[in-house]
Amino acid sequence: MAKNPDIEEVKKVSENIYRVEKTGKMSVPVIIYASEKLLKEMKKDNCIQQMKNVACLPGIEKNAIVLPDAHLGYGFCIGGVAAFDIDKGVISPGGVGYDISCSVRLLKTNLKKQDIEKKQKEIAKKLYNKLPTGVGKGGKVRIDKKEIKEIMKKGSLWAVENGYGIKEDCELSEEQGCMKDAEPEFVSERAIARGINQLGSLGSGNHFLEVQYVENILDEKTAEIFGLEMGQVCIMIHCGSRGLGHQIASDYIKLMEEEYGFENIPDRQLICAPIKSELGQKYYKGMCCAANFAFCNKQVLTHFTREIMKEFFPNFKAEVVYDVCHNIAKFEEHEINGVKKMLCVHRKGATRSLGKGRKEIPEKYLTVGQPIIIPGSMGTSSYILVGTENAEKLSFASTAHGAGRIMSRFEAMRTLKVENIKNEMEKNHIEVSAGSWKSLVEESPNSYKDVDEVVRVSDEVRIGKIVAKLKPMVVVKG
Repeated sequence: MAKNPDIEEVKKVSENIYRVEKTGKMSVPVIIYASEKLLKEMKKDNCIQQMKNVACLPGIEKNAIVLPDAHLGYGFCIGGVAAFDIDKGVISPGGVGYDISCSVRLLKTNLKKQDIEKKQKEIAKKLYNKLPTGVGKGGKVRIDKKEIKEIMKKGSLWAVENGYGIKEDCELSEEQGCMKDAEPEFVSERAIARGINQLGSLGSGNHFLEVQYVENILDEKTAEIFGLEMGQVCIMIHCGSRGLGHQIASDYIKLMEEEYGFENIPDRQLICAPIKSELGQKYYKGMCCAANFAFCNKQVLTHFTREIMKEFFPNFKAEVVYDVCHNIAKFEEHEINGVKKMLCVHRKGATRSLGKGRKEIPEKYLTVGQPIIIPGSMGTSSYILVGTENAEKLSFASTAHGAGRIMSRFEAMRTLKVENIKNEMEKNHIEVSAGSWKSLVEESPNSYKDVDEVVRVSDEVRIGKIVAKLKPMVVVKG
C-alpha cells in the first residue's frame, strides 16, 4: 500500500473540512472531516491513503469520506464511509469489517448518580462476574443450531419472544433490531460453530459495559425527547457479532478472492464483488445474519444487566434509548446531483446520522432525528448526539463512532504502565473490572484520540449535533 498523501495533497476547504482531489484511478475525491489536531494524527498512519484506494472502486458515488475518529483499518480505514451505485457498484467485506455490526446500545434508568456512588465496587464486581467477557468465552444462553438460525433471521425479536426483554427494546433499535434480508443458508457451518456458544457475551478488545451518568445537557429539547436528564444513570453496552461475524467476513473474503482476484483493485484488502452478483448478494445476506446475532446478543445482555441491577435496586428500570450499528453495509436512499438514488452505503467504524423525518427513524424520534451514541475510550466521557439533515448532504448521513485509536495495542503494551492507568481511574472515581491488566493497558485513554475533539468537530460540521455528555462510574471489560 502507498503511504498517506503528502501534506500538499490534503487541501483545506473550510474549517474542519479537507479534500484530496481525485488522481490516477480515483473516480471521486476524498473528503476529510477533522480539526488540524485530528488531521495531524491521521497522517501518522495510512488511513487517508486507504480511502484514496476506496475512491478507485467501481460504482463509488460522490466522495469517499474520512470521519474525525479515522485510523488505519482493514481495507477501509476505521472511520471510513463510501456509497456505491447498486447496479454498477460493489460490496466489500473490508468496508464493513470483521466484527460485523460492532455496535452500541444506550439504556436510560430510573437511578440517579448518588444511588450508584456508594455501591460502585460491588456493582462492578457483580456485573463482571455474571456477564461473560473475553475472547472465546461462552455466553449466558444455551442454544442449538435451529435456534441460532432463528436468531440470524429474527435478531433481537428472538430474544424478546424467549423472555429476554420487551417489544419496545426492538422498536427503539436501528432496523428495529432485525436486518430483514438475512438468509442463514449463506452462513457456513464453521461460522455457526463459532457463534453458537457466545450468545449473551460481551467479548474483548474495546467492547465494554459502562454505568454512566448524565453530566451535561446541551440540547434540552432533544434530551427531553430522548428521555435524558441531568444526573440520571445510564448504561452503555458495546459489543458485536462475536466469532460468528468474524467467520462470515473471513469466509466471504476468501470466496471473493477465488472468484474475482486482485487485478482490478488497488489493495487486496478491498476485495469485493458486484452488489448484484450472486456472491455479492450471498455476502450481504450473510452479513445481515451476523448483524441480527449482534442485535440479539445485546438484547440478551440488556436483560441480564437489568436482572443484576435489580439485586442492588429492587425497583430498577432500564429503557432502551437507541441501539446503533458501527460496522455495516445498508441500502439507503440519498440525493446525488439533485436526484434521489438507492445506494449501498458502507460504514466502517461509523454511526448513521439521519435527520428528522427519515422513514428509518423510530416514530418517537421523527421530529428531532435519530439518536447517535459515541462512546469515549475507557474512563473518558461518552456523548449522545442527534442526526442532522446536514449529515445527509455531507456524509451519506454518517458521523464518528468513538474516539479512534492513535496507538496500536502492541505500542500501548510497550509504553504504558498499568499502575498509572489504575491510579487515573481511581482519581476520577471510576471503578473498573477487567479480565486482565493487559486489557486495561490496551484500551487506556492514552491509546485513543480525544473524544471531546472528535465530537466537537462532528458538531461544528453539523454531521451530528451534541445533545448530552455522559461520565463513567463503572467500567466492565473483557
